[in-house]
Amino acid sequence: MTKQAINLIKRGTTVHVKVAYSGTALKDVLATELSNNFSIEYTDTLSELENYLNEQSLLSMPDVILLEADEDGECFQYIEKFNHNPLLHGLIIVLLSPHKNKAFKLRALKLKVHDYYTYPFPLEDLCERLGFLVKFKLIKPGLTDLSAQTDVGYDIPWSKRMFDIVFSGIALLCLTPFFLLVALLIRLESKGQVLYISKRVGAGYKIFDFYKFRSMRTDADKMLQDLSALNQYANAEENERGKSAFVKIQNDPRITKVGAFIRKTSIDELPQLYNVFIGNMSIVGNRPLPLYEAEMLTSNEWSMRFLGPAGLTGLWQISKRGKKEMSERERKRLDNYYATRYSFWLDMKIILGTIPALLQKEKV
Repeated sequence: MTKQAINLIKRGTTVHVKVAYSGTALKDVLATELSNNFSIEYTDTLSELENYLNEQSLLSMPDVILLEADEDGECFQYIEKFNHNPLLHGLIIVLLSPHKNKAFKLRALKLKVHDYYTYPFPLEDLCERLGFLVKFKLIKPGLTDLSAQTDVGYDIPWSKRMFDIVFSGIALLCLTPFFLLVALLIRLESKGQVLYISKRVGAGYKIFDFYKFRSMRTDADKMLQDLSALNQYANAEENERGKSAFVKIQNDPRITKVGAFIRKTSIDELPQLYNVFIGNMSIVGNRPLPLYEAEMLTSNEWSMRFLGPAGLTGLWQISKRGKKEMSERERKRLDNYYATRYSFWLDMKIILGTIPALLQKEKV
C-alpha cells in the first residue's frame, strides 16, 4: 500500500483524492457531491481527458478516472489504452452510464474496470465507493516498479553493444594507473569514499548503481534542499510541486577543490566506463537520471527518453552544452529525439563532437 493510501486511511477523509472526470450528461447532477468530497478535474470529451493525462507526471496523476459511457462505446477504446499504459497502471477506473445497457456492463467487466454505475444511483454511495477503492488499493505505481510494468523495452543493437564492450574494455585497461592517481588525490583532500555511487534510472526505467569519482563533500546530498533556490533550471519550467525536473547549481559550494578540477575536465565521469562495460549504459545515449529527477519525467510526453539507452555522452551535451539559453524543455526534446532516431552515424557524430564540447570553458 502506498504512503498516500495510508495517509488517507489515517485522515478518514477523501477530500484530497484527485479525480479526473470525463463527460457532460451527468456532470451537472454529480458536480456538487463530487466536489464536496474530491478534488475534481473536469473534461468534456475523452480526447480532452487523454490530453490531460498526457501532461501529468507520476507525482500529479489522478487517483480515480470517472468516465461517462458514450452511446458509441468509444469509452472502451480509451479504457483499453489506459490499461496498456504502464504509467496508468493502478489507477482506479469507474464507468458511469446515463442509461441501462447490459452489453456495456459486460464489456466493462471484461476490461476489469473497478466499478460500473447506471444512473440513477445514490450519489453518496458512489463517493463512499471511490473512497474505499482509493484507501485499499495500490493506486499508483512506484518508480521502482515501472521497469517491470513497461511493455516496450529497449534492445541495444548488437553492433552498438560490441562497440561499447571493446571501447570501454580497452579504456578501463589503459586508464587504471590514472584512476589510482585520481583516487589518491581525492582521498588526500577529504575523508570518505573515493567513488560516489548513486541510484540512476536508465533505459526502460531500470534502476542501477551509477559510478563517479566523488567531487563533492560527503554531506552533499543533505545540503541539496537548502541550495534548491540556486538551481539554474528552477525558474525556467517548474512542475506542479514547484520543482524543476533537472538540477544544476552554479558555483556549487558542495564541490571540493579536486572535485572542481575533475568536473571541469569530466574526469569524474570516467568510472562510468565500468557501467558501459557491464551493460547498464552505452557510450552514447541519454544521461541516466537520479530518482528524484526521473520521477518528474514519467508523463507520456517525456517517458520516450527512457526508451533509449543511458549514455556516457549524448546529443544535448554537444548541441547545447554550456549555453545559458538552453531550457529544460529543450533538453527533454533532445533526449526524446535521440531515443527515437538512433543510428550508427548519429553516434559517431556525437562522439566526435564530445571532445570539443569538453574543452568549452563554461561548465554545464
